[in-house]
Parts: sequence; C-alpha cells; structure tokens
Amino acid sequence: MDLMSLLQNQLSDDVLDQLSQQIGAPKEQTASAANGIFATLVGGLANNATNEGGLSSLMSALDRDHDGSILDDLAGMIGNMSQGNTGNNALNGAGILGHILGDRQETAVQQVSQNTGLNMDQIMKLMPILAPIVMGVLGRTKNSQGLDLGGLAQILMGSAQNAQSGGFGDLIGSVLGGVLGGGQQQGGQQQQGGGLFGQILGGILGKR
Repeated sequence: MDLMSLLQNQLSDDVLDQLSQQIGAPKEQTASAANGIFATLVGGLANNATNEGGLSSLMSALDRDHDGSILDDLAGMIGNMSQGNTGNNALNGAGILGHILGDRQETAVQQVSQNTGLNMDQIMKLMPILAPIVMGVLGRTKNSQGLDLGGLAQILMGSAQNAQSGGFGDLIGSVLGGVLGGGQQQGGQQQQGGGLFGQILGGILGKR
C-alpha cells in the first residue's frame, strides 16, 4: 500500500480550489507543491521510524489523535484551519510538522519552493494544512490494516522509497540528510535510497 497514492487521492478539485485560494496560487502549482510536501512528510515519518522509540511515539500519536476522521470532511477541516480553529490535536499542523521535521522545516520549505516556483511564504501556509491530512491517512491506514509497529514501519519505508524513485528523491534526500550522512550528492541519495530503506527496515523487523 502506497501512502503517496492515498494522499494524492485526497486532492479533489474542491480541495485544490480551497488550498489555492488559501495561498494565492494556481491550482496546478498548488497540486505540485502539495505532492512535494506529502513526499517530504512521508520521508520525514520514515526517518523518524528508523528507531524503535520514534516508531512507538508515532504509533501512540496515531492511536491518540489521528483516526482518519478528518478525511471525511476535508473542506470543513481546511475552513476551520483557515480561521485558526486548531485546538484539536488532529488539526495542530504546526505541532505535527515540528514532530515530523524538527529543525529541517526550513530546508523542506526551501526545497519545495525551488521545485514548484511558489514562494516560501506560500509553502509555509500550505504545510500546516497538509500535515494533518498525512497523519489522518496514516492513522486510517493503520486502523483499516490492523498494523503493528513492524507493519507501520514497512508502509512508511515502502512509501518513502516509492516517492523517492517517483521523482521526489531530492526532496526526501534533504529531509533524510542526517540519516544519509549529509555529504552525498543528490543523485547518490536517490540511487542509494532503496538500499538505505531496506537496511533500516531489516533492522527494525529483525530480518538482517
């Protein structure tokens, strides 16, 4: 199961209209930026899942706050967030970004901006809106599939690898810089991503 496909399926015409209005950008550019942000956040989640503590924390957050119910009315969710109604943890986009990306948020914004032509302010408005959608899709997937820690790790690693090979390698490389050592060229990051995710997943699942 590929999280990127599930996330892209959330971008209906109505949702893209709303997002475009929120950031003042054409729908095509908004869709491109949204896909880049989705890939970045999936990569960040995969990065966090490289250790058991991070994976357990993610599972707890999903169980506590992210059952996927926000996906039932994304238009309403976006409207609430635009009005500043983010008291619900499931809608706390800034908090979610902090957990997923940490101090890499600015790097992620710069990368998505460069890849899409939108300015950094527009990307910074879009990311907190999309972050709850990522967690909602992941939470709903976990519940519907009955995923345990190993299954959750497998979904994240496989989805990040697919995103990387699907044209988002540079974005994910910037997010995973710490794991990859930071000194590799972007092409090297893209080439070695499959091996990296395989090694990490093998370690988590005890299949080395």
